[in-house]
Amino acid sequence: MRTSTGAFSRLKAPVGVLAAAAAGAALLLFVDPNQPGNLLPKCPFHWLTGLNCPACGVTRMTHALLHGDVVSAFHFNAALLVLGLPLAVWLFARWTRAKWTGERRSVPKSVGFAVLVVGAVWGVGRNLAGI
Repeated sequence: MRTSTGAFSRLKAPVGVLAAAAAGAALLLFVDPNQPGNLLPKCPFHWLTGLNCPACGVTRMTHALLHGDVVSAFHFNAALLVLGLPLAVWLFARWTRAKWTGERRSVPKSVGFAVLVVGAVWGVGRNLAGI
């Protein structure tokens, strides 16, 4: 018979991820990625190619969301705001539930395929459109 202590100990990883996300959010509350010379790292793909990767703008999007500016967040990376954020929440909830219950669940391959296709289309489309 499993004890409730075992279930709580299995939640160490999800709690650690939440703590890391909270630390990152706290940093973005005080560091503005839109200001030149900030301490945040730049996108290596953009630095090397001059093109926007599918995730370019996520730091600025997160900063805008933390400051309640949804319109700017949409401008910085619409695909990740509309599709990626809900997907991340769903995946995190699914992972946390699996850890809590002790069951083994894998993400359907169709989800991974859809992420790759949407990411590729978004990455190419935003560079062609100059977004």
